[in-house]
Amino acid sequence: MAQTALKPWTLVEFFAWQERQEDRYELVGGQPSKMMAGASNRHDRIVLNLLLSLGNRLRGSHCIPFTGDGAVVTRPGQIRRPDAGVDCGHRDPDGYTAADPKLIVEVLSPSTRDFDTFEKLEEYKALGGLDHILYVEPNRAEAAFWSRRDGGGWARERIEGIDAVAEMPKLGISLPLAEIYDGIELPPDVPIRRL
Repeated sequence: MAQTALKPWTLVEFFAWQERQEDRYELVGGQPSKMMAGASNRHDRIVLNLLLSLGNRLRGSHCIPFTGDGAVVTRPGQIRRPDAGVDCGHRDPDGYTAADPKLIVEVLSPSTRDFDTFEKLEEYKALGGLDHILYVEPNRAEAAFWSRRDGGGWARERIEGIDAVAEMPKLGISLPLAEIYDGIELPPDVPIRRL
């Protein structure tokens, strides 16, 4: 028996439905996809530190940080919810999506690491106006950082050590790893797969 294809949801239908849900969802291929829940305290603290640092650095500009409750439209019928980001567009106060995302940040976790670093990364890179992507390791002072080159391609940089800094010239800011990991007790020598 042939399966009936599900009608893709519009963003309006999805967000109207999402308002009534207890859990968070992404819209993937026009259908709701439940997100993993239950980030560790370390993960949560890193996200909070990122938002504080970005907010302080962007104060007075037209750009503002957004949380994982915000959404980024990565293609028609598809939204993702990165852990944090920066929106430099005119935000609809009653809307749900970033108007002009310039930075996307994902704090890696064991359950979503592969998906975040492969599928989501390619979706993010395809966003025309996006300038920077930052993937933060939760168990060591290290991040993988992509910046869009003037020709449209991407340059990747590994940022390592508590004194390292992610330079974001298109946003006019620098983001020190010391601020991202402020108050975090990093476990000794946790093996990780490098990005």
